[in-house]
Amino acid sequence: MPYSTKHKEATRKQIVESARVLFNRYGFENVTIDMIMQHAGLTRGGFYNHFKNKQVLYSEAVTSFLTERGARWRDEAGINSAEPSAKDARLMLLSYLSDEHLGDADGQCPMIALPSDVARAGPEVQKAFENLLSAMTWLFDQSLSNTNKETENRRQTSLSLAALCVGGMVLARAIPESTLAKEIRDAALQTSEELLL
Repeated sequence: MPYSTKHKEATRKQIVESARVLFNRYGFENVTIDMIMQHAGLTRGGFYNHFKNKQVLYSEAVTSFLTERGARWRDEAGINSAEPSAKDARLMLLSYLSDEHLGDADGQCPMIALPSDVARAGPEVQKAFENLLSAMTWLFDQSLSNTNKETENRRQTSLSLAALCVGGMVLARAIPESTLAKEIRDAALQTSEELLL
């Protein structure tokens, strides 16, 4: 008897989440299809029932962060992403640049964990990464829409906030056990909060 559509969707989602976690931990090149399927509790043979190749899975793993782990992370932080306000922008900054986010290697945003890998990946993966960055920038832009900032200035501020968040965390992740890592995140947060004014 063939598997139901729900079962297939759940299996695919399980594979994507396993891949996202493993890519975060080890990077794209160091993760094999066998590792992904074993982590998902499945056999290698089932992989090609869901994905053409590892690149396609990589793209989906990056994309999935927005609606899966990233959505849970925003909810946990109290961010209203449907109608974000300046308060939500501040919550996003505090949560993104937090000790908890830095320490959660498996759950980290792919923009922190995977930028070098994505730069070497194919266009599909790069587009997924760009969409993730665009979503972050959109959230900041929308949260600033009720402020005195003009549209062009809001766009620049939103891009700067995203760059400070991601850049601050990328640097801090490279040296997580140091005082400098904390100083970098604190500086990124302070400068970001100043941009919100």
